[in-house]
Amino acid sequence: MARLLIICGATASGKTSLAVQCAQKLNTEIISADSQLIYRGLDIGTAKPTLSERGGIVHHMIDIVEPDEEFSVFDYEERATPLILRLISEGKTPIICGGTGFYINSLLFDFAYGNAGADKNIRDKYNRLLEEKGKEYLYALLTEVDVETAKKLHVNDTKRVIRALEIYELSGIKKSAQHDALIPKYEYLAVAVNYPREELYRRIDRRVDEMFERGLVEEVKNLLNRGIGENCQCMQAIGYKEVVNCLKSGDNESTMRDIIKLNTRHYAKRQITFFKKLPNIQWLEPECTMAERIVEMLNER
Repeated sequence: MARLLIICGATASGKTSLAVQCAQKLNTEIISADSQLIYRGLDIGTAKPTLSERGGIVHHMIDIVEPDEEFSVFDYEERATPLILRLISEGKTPIICGGTGFYINSLLFDFAYGNAGADKNIRDKYNRLLEEKGKEYLYALLTEVDVETAKKLHVNDTKRVIRALEIYELSGIKKSAQHDALIPKYEYLAVAVNYPREELYRRIDRRVDEMFERGLVEEVKNLLNRGIGENCQCMQAIGYKEVVNCLKSGDNESTMRDIIKLNTRHYAKRQITFFKKLPNIQWLEPECTMAERIVEMLNER
């Protein structure tokens, strides 16, 4: 079974830098597993690595779709898997780096994830219903066709409610009827950096401050001026949706920063909880020799 290196964990935990160091030592390439780095034109709010930060290493699955496009986990798996297979055929260790757990799981395990790609027309239809009739109406529609999935979702989780409706409409099969199991497709080593919580929060705060210094508000305004609506999938990302809401309400930049910092902390906690469930993940204490240790761990397997 082929081997992959997975570098995952919370936002602002230094995943990209660590992945680049490992790729340089292993002479390989990096496949991003970040649901926001896929979008062209979303650079500051996503902390997209610059060419300098990529360290001369080829990075895949970055800047691959336009900001007004829909993109699902199924689409990600479909486009990333051939990259993995090519690197393996070349005798290289693919490095998967990112914090979107569903993306990573789609590559590691034999999940169906609805076995349905994104359909913009269908999502537009349900988003219109959401605007016209409200989230309760949308939730009721899901309850009619897939009560089991509806019970697992909150009425406010409209993104996942719409995805479940989309899966049913595209495949004719309820999401709850598609039973997924953790069946590994590859041998893998998964690592995450285990920063103390307060240190991680300081890193998050520093990153958000840097985003504003680099022009996050201007980036969001430019997207809106280009016709990228606030309901587009990409604009639901932390950093973008808060700026949009604050621009609409007239809140100042200080309020924007505080809200983004708080929401990013909550997101980091959810990421940590998610990745703790990843089988055999190794949590590493932050140190300057992590890349060397990871390469040693790969060689020991």
